[in-house]
Amino acid sequence: MFTNDMVECKQDEILMQGMDPSALEALINFAYSGHVAIDQQNVQSLLIGSSFLQLQNVKDACCSFLQERLHPKNCLGVRQFAETMMCTTLYDSANSFLHQHFVEVSLSEEFLGLRTEEVLELVGCDELNVKAEEQVFEAVLAWVHHDQDRRETLLPELLSKVRLPLCRPEFLSDRVQQDELIRCCHKCRDLVDEAKDFHLMPERRPHLPTFKTRQRCCTSITGLIYAVGGLNSSGDSLNVVEVFDPIGNFWERCQPMRTARSRVGVAVVNGLLYAIGGYDGQSRLSTVEVYNPETDSWTRVSSMNSQRSAMGTVVIDGRIFVCGGYDGKSSLNSVECYSPEADRWTVVTEMSASRSAAGVTVFDGRIVVSGGHDGLQIFNTVSFRAEPKTEGWEHYLHVTCSFT
Repeated sequence: MFTNDMVECKQDEILMQGMDPSALEALINFAYSGHVAIDQQNVQSLLIGSSFLQLQNVKDACCSFLQERLHPKNCLGVRQFAETMMCTTLYDSANSFLHQHFVEVSLSEEFLGLRTEEVLELVGCDELNVKAEEQVFEAVLAWVHHDQDRRETLLPELLSKVRLPLCRPEFLSDRVQQDELIRCCHKCRDLVDEAKDFHLMPERRPHLPTFKTRQRCCTSITGLIYAVGGLNSSGDSLNVVEVFDPIGNFWERCQPMRTARSRVGVAVVNGLLYAIGGYDGQSRLSTVEVYNPETDSWTRVSSMNSQRSAMGTVVIDGRIFVCGGYDGKSSLNSVECYSPEADRWTVVTEMSASRSAAGVTVFDGRIVVSGGHDGLQIFNTVSFRAEPKTEGWEHYLHVTCSFT
């Protein structure tokens, strides 16, 4: 205001309308000292004043202060304030926080006071982080009941945004269908019947709008079953990925892998799914790609040191171990360890015998490798155990039959 070519820079007196006097004093002191104290009581008035006076450093500091203190009870208010002040970064942070903590936010007074268009936009959002669609339904019903006389007529439109087919059948029958407001509304009953038909008559599923059966993007890997790659009936390797929702009792396709893979190693670390090695129909692979369920996308990461398929894959302490496998010529005894933080594969102590298609698991913090074959024989009574901390392998026990 005072350094740019604006009329105020040439005036002796300037009337500051709508600015908190104490905030103005603090900002004037900042102009001379370069210091300002920000707290819960003055942060909003300082942000308003610094925006008016074009003190970008103070404005950024106020935004950072609010961003660091986002909470389920205040994120909606912060988001609205950020939108008013055109603070894009703060708005995006508050919006992401809202999506990530939707269930907790839906219990707050701020949520119950949202305008109709805000609730419609929110419950229709793909990015809500919910363990089950039932939580979205409960949030909608709580909002309607908070001011039932005015909001009751909005229920059909709101309920159409809830992905009722993703709810458990028993929840639809015992909770949704029994609610008094829904029972008294013809349009709501139709939506419930549509969701029940999804479970009872699978042949009707293709006729549903796709968004009604689309998982929220923040769905966790936890609690879902993923089928990754494999072979079709013609023996061709696949890049297809499907996910099964035990609650909704249905399969859904995810974004396919970049590379077709059969006999692929699969591991989950920090909510991300890794597809490791495998066979693409022509050669064994060393490449690795990782799936992010929040974005429904695959990304390439560092390749293994060796090509391999049919290996054993386990996770210990956030690291991925691949044991043995087949490289197209022979079975392997090599073992590699992957660090997601460093994006690096490291060769560790090899097994005492080469084996592919072995059973590999983790027990008591150790890797246990059972059975498998080396191309000449199927191991019959052999299991080995690894201690990752010492990287040593030892003979563990004998089982009663050969297996892979």
